[in-house]
Amino acid sequence: MSTQRHPHEDLIAHLTRTTALGPGEAARVVADVLTYFGEPVDEYVRRRHGELKSKGFSNDKIFPRISAELSGRRVAAPELSLRQLRRIVYG
Repeated sequence: MSTQRHPHEDLIAHLTRTTALGPGEAARVVADVLTYFGEPVDEYVRRRHGELKSKGFSNDKIFPRISAELSGRRVAAPELSLRQLRRIVYG
């Protein structure tokens, strides 16, 4: 049996105390959340652009929305102009 501690053991313990999740499930949730919020800015912008475009939004609505969403990311993204956002998507 491994004696190595999980890097987020305290968070996993908190989740198992405050939810119906078992330790394994809590560890998977933590890993999923960290992966989600660890997505690089350019990948996030491209993914969100594609998601919003597929829902019928126009670029005039998409880029301001993505700009606002970036400020709420786990690690603050640099402030990007609408032109910079477009360049990430279209090159």
